[in-house]
Parts: sequence; structure tokens; C-alpha cells
Amino acid sequence: MGRMSESLNDRVLALAGMLQAIRLVQQMADNGQAETRPLAVCIESLFRFDAESTAAIFGSTADLQPGLRRLVAQLDGSGRDPMQTRIAMSLLNLERRFMKLPGIAIAVRSELEVLAPQCLANGPTHPALLTRLGDLYATQISPLGPKVLIQGNPVYLSQPALVGEVRACLLAALRSVVLWRQLGGSYWDFVWSRRAMVETAQSLM
Repeated sequence: MGRMSESLNDRVLALAGMLQAIRLVQQMADNGQAETRPLAVCIESLFRFDAESTAAIFGSTADLQPGLRRLVAQLDGSGRDPMQTRIAMSLLNLERRFMKLPGIAIAVRSELEVLAPQCLANGPTHPALLTRLGDLYATQISPLGPKVLIQGNPVYLSQPALVGEVRACLLAALRSVVLWRQLGGSYWDFVWSRRAMVETAQSLM
């Protein structure tokens, strides 16, 4: 029972990581900028290749509070956001395509290893790093299609730098989906474990 509970905790944290990144995508698309600390948490997760625990991938459970709040709102219906649901479903489908092509996963990992010193030196929210991560998403992930459609203010979404930041966040969200799947996550979680996931997320908040 303890191991099952621990596994559910880990899957909930991974989903929270995904929703935290998606929330940042929405902030950028609507307002042209995102909250710095939650953004740093999501981007840093891309570079934690051998973390000791799921929470450590994101720094700590405390760093995932925005994502945990969004997960509860999405699952219990108290603040469900149709756009976030649509983006999440697109990423779940994209993860399947991504994992069927090991060469793509290796290429992404190799590029992240190249970029890791830049993240360490300049910080995870440095514009140059976000641009490189956005380019990585555009070259390796976008061609897997279909594209993840983002709606927002056209003024912001027409700016190449912001589009790069949005793609960097989508890459972080996809990393969380891959993690969730590696932890045993499946679509059945949303059918049979919805209440348990809400209770778990609330206990972690």
C-alpha cells in the first residue's frame, strides 16, 4: 500500500509539472510574460537528468504549488480550463509519438546536455537559453505533429522571442508527461484515480 501511495504521489507531481508549464504558456500568450519562479522550476527540470526523486526533478514539492493547484482545479471541476485541457491532451498524444522514436529522445537529451552549462551560468530564465530551448522544440518535437495550438493575444504571439519561450515551456511540459508515463501513468488514471489524485494533490499543497 505504501509503494502504491508513493507511486501515485510521484505521478501527481509529474502532472502538476505539466500543468505548471501549461499555465506559463497561457500567461505568455495572454500577457507577454510569465511568473519568473514557476518558469525557472519548469526549465530547470529539463536539466535534472539523474534526480534522486520525482520531487527533486522540480526542486521540491513546494516549487510545484502552482501546478498542484491547477491539477486540483482541473480534476475536481472547481476551475477547469478547457484550453489547458486541450493543450494537455495534445501533449499526451505528442508524448506517444516522441517515445516511439528513440533517436529523437537521444537527440533532445544530447542538446540539453550541451545547454546545461549555459543554464548553470546564466540561469534558467535567461532569454538566450529559452531561445535555444524553443529552437530545440521547433526542430525535434514540432515535426512529430500535430502541432500544439496556442491561443492568446496576437500581438504577443507574433513576437519570435516570445514564441521561443512558449516552445521552451512546451518542452518542459512534455518532459513532465514523459516522466508521468515512466512512473506508470496512463489514461485510466483520469477514469479510476481522479478522486485519489485530487486528494493526493491537496495533501501535497
